[in-house]
Amino acid sequence: MTAGARDLWRPFSGCDDDCLPAAGEVPTVPVVHRVLRLVAASGMLLAGVGVAVLLPVLPARERQAVLRGWARGTVRAFGVRLVIKGRLPRRRALLVANHISWLDILAVLAVAPTRMVAKREIRSWPVVGLLAAAAGTVFVDRSRPRALPATVRRLADTLHAGRSVAVFPEGTTWCAGDGADGCRPEGGFRPAMFQAAIDAGSPVVPLRLTYRCTATGSSTTAAAFLGADTLLRSVARVVAARDLVVSVTIASALHPARDADRRLLARAAESAVHLVPVVPTRTRLRPVPTIAPAGSVPQVPAGRDLDLAA
Repeated sequence: MTAGARDLWRPFSGCDDDCLPAAGEVPTVPVVHRVLRLVAASGMLLAGVGVAVLLPVLPARERQAVLRGWARGTVRAFGVRLVIKGRLPRRRALLVANHISWLDILAVLAVAPTRMVAKREIRSWPVVGLLAAAAGTVFVDRSRPRALPATVRRLADTLHAGRSVAVFPEGTTWCAGDGADGCRPEGGFRPAMFQAAIDAGSPVVPLRLTYRCTATGSSTTAAAFLGADTLLRSVARVVAARDLVVSVTIASALHPARDADRRLLARAAESAVHLVPVVPTRTRLRPVPTIAPAGSVPQVPAGRDLDLAA
C-alpha cells in the first residue's frame, strides 16, 4: 500500500485550533492551584507504574477495582470531576464511545476498567503506555490496515472469553462542538470493530462523553486534543480550567443478531451516542431497537477482510 493510500485510510478530523477555546473563554484557577494539580497528577502517574506491575498478577475482580480506582484518582488529580449517568450491563460487552480528548481513556477506565483498543502511539507515552499494556490494551497500527482483520478476531476472542472491550470507533478526536468554523461537530463511527461484537454474540453499549464547565454552565473544548495541538498544551488547559466536568452517559445496550450488518450496527451505536439524552445517574435510557437481521439488509460474511472504512 502506498503512502497516499495509507493517508486516505487514516481517520481524519476537520477539527483544529479554531475549535479550541479562546483566551479568557474558560474560567481558570490560580497558578498555585495549577502547580498543585500537576504535582498530584504526576504522583498518580508514578503510582501507575506500581499499578502496572500489580495488574498482571491480580485476580480479575481485584484488577478491575485497582484500575478503576487509579483512573478515578488520576482524573480527580487533574482537577476534573467525573459524573456517571446510567448503568453498565453485568455481562461482557463491546463499549463504544465518542472521542474528544486523551482524558477519554481515563474516563472510560474509571467507569469500566476493560481492555481498551488504542492507537499504537499511546504505547510509547510515559507511564500511561506502560499501564495500558499491563491492562491488556489492544494497540492498533493505523499505518497497517491489512492487520485489522487480526485485530477484530482478537477482540472477538476477548469477548468470547468473557471480558469487555472499549473502543473509540471515530478513530480520531473531534471537538464535539457546534460545527462552527467549517468542522464537523463529531466524526462517524467506523464499523470494522463492530464485527467483533457480532462474531462473539456480544451486546454493544454506547457511551457518550461530554465536557462542560460548571462555572459557565456550558460545554467546553478545554480538554480537547485536536489537530496540531500538543499533549502538553492540552494538559496545561485542563489543569488551568476551573470547574471542569467530564460526564459519561451510558445508553441502553444494542443486541445485534448473529447475521447483523456491522454498518447498520455502527450507525445505530453512533446515533445512540450522539443523540443520547441526559438522564439522572443510575437510571436507564429508553431502549434502542435491536439490529435487524441480514434478511433485510446487505450481508457481510463473518471472517471477511475488514478495514476501518468498511
